[in-house]
Amino acid sequence: MTAATVADLLAREFREEYDDRTTLVDATEREYDYHWLCTSSWKAGNFLRHSGVRQGVTVGVVGDGPLALLAFFGTTLLEGTTYFEPPADLADTDDFRALVAPVRDLESGTYALPPGAQRVGYGAKPEEPDIHNFDAGIWSENPAFPPLSIEPETAILTNGERTVSHAEALEAARAVIDEYGIGQGERVVVRAPLSSLEAVVAGVIAPLLAEGVIVLTESAAETTVDRGDYAVAGGEPDASVPEPERIALEGVSVE
Repeated sequence: MTAATVADLLAREFREEYDDRTTLVDATEREYDYHWLCTSSWKAGNFLRHSGVRQGVTVGVVGDGPLALLAFFGTTLLEGTTYFEPPADLADTDDFRALVAPVRDLESGTYALPPGAQRVGYGAKPEEPDIHNFDAGIWSENPAFPPLSIEPETAILTNGERTVSHAEALEAARAVIDEYGIGQGERVVVRAPLSSLEAVVAGVIAPLLAEGVIVLTESAAETTVDRGDYAVAGGEPDASVPEPERIALEGVSVE
């Protein structure tokens, strides 16, 4: 099966069987396999559905850890559009339906949401009753998801100025794979913020498509520790990274 949408990469039919190959590594070096990523993304989608996430709506996601990625994939399965690291004032954002963020950020009143938008918190148990508990919620959800029929032109990502479809994201990810030769099992370290469309395409979608490994870093900070085979990074084209090869954001074409 050839992936026509990013959601296809999480579908039962995309690969013959689930396995225990590592697909995701977090900032603490904890490893997650492909089976975990799929079933947890399905759970996240089922949970976010209760918050009104559906085709045509936008979901803000704050953070750069595994739960932030699950919110992205869950939104993707529901045909929603993810806005990583949105601005604090979202009151006038069209079709904004939910904000997934650390509980401390939601309880601090940092974000102004439009009427009806839901607050979904993770990282701690919310004290405020109108903040949905993402951590507890996704683990209690059904680890299955109905068959999908998503059009490739459906929007998947936005940064507030540009919006990218599934087809455009996959085309850009394939170009990255072809240019750098990313192969199965190779580790792609995300050293750029997920607020960059190019960082999501090159650092998350490309390794997932290539059956490689997504490696997350804390706050996308530069370090001297080599954590993989490639680093997705912004800055000057010749800026140094600990990994052997640098995938420059400036060279990733997302249109």
